[in-house]
Amino acid sequence: MAYLLGMICGNGEIKRSAGNTTVSVDIPHKKLETEDFKDVKIYIKASVTDIRAILEPLIGVDLQFIQQKSSSVLSFTKPNADYLIRQILLYTGSGSSHENIRLAPAVFSSTFDERKAFLRGFADVTGYIRRSNYFFQKYKHRVYLEVPHNWGLVVDVCNLLKSVDIPVQAIDWAHPNIRDGKLTKANSGSPNFWKKEHQIKVWANEFEPIGFGIIHKRNSLALFADELRAGFASEGKSVEDITHKFYWELRELKKERPLHPAENDNFIPAQIRGRHYNSWREIAADLGYGE
Repeated sequence: MAYLLGMICGNGEIKRSAGNTTVSVDIPHKKLETEDFKDVKIYIKASVTDIRAILEPLIGVDLQFIQQKSSSVLSFTKPNADYLIRQILLYTGSGSSHENIRLAPAVFSSTFDERKAFLRGFADVTGYIRRSNYFFQKYKHRVYLEVPHNWGLVVDVCNLLKSVDIPVQAIDWAHPNIRDGKLTKANSGSPNFWKKEHQIKVWANEFEPIGFGIIHKRNSLALFADELRAGFASEGKSVEDITHKFYWELRELKKERPLHPAENDNFIPAQIRGRHYNSWREIAADLGYGE
């Protein structure tokens, strides 16, 4: 159940009619090839066999699977009064899709293993680990969790990661001060460039306790986490001393950013609209992810 809820909150949709509810989950093919140049669709199709084995006994019906060029879609339909549907709605509240769902308090009060299973489901549909996702040095690999538009869900997921002792390395907010901090795009005629997905970034080795159910992502995580550890070891550094730190445990070098003309844009939630930010950490703290 926790794994299914993670998938729904990550990239799902709940459609209700007079008598039935259809739950669908989209697994994007961010790239058509894996890091070792294999077909991503083949790996996802193989992974769905395992996912079905997990979920079909729970949902009590066959899980429908449609594979397209850019994504794979899992779905099922059950009567509105079905116990599973009522439980899903209990945990997702009034949200109808990943763009407006928030995590219910019951998710945070679930067991340690259930929280990890939720995060694994969430990562299977929102997470990516690619060789290009490094932090300055090429061995410093990271997992990216991409969340479109839903500011509150970013905070919920970060706090859920904190509850299982996994620090977030950075958040690339879809905010003009973060995505266009030097006004480069605004000054070049692209004032809305910053309106993208939010990206939660976690060191590869720190994400291993969560892992992936999707096979090619799981393989990449193992490879890149090993490369990260080897890279730090080659420099005589302790990996955990560097990666196992929450942002409030680290010293931050303050860099003043210029005022951006879009700081009052309605895309930004009212809670922080109109404020100027010099770092992603300040936004995180104001929205509720902090010590």
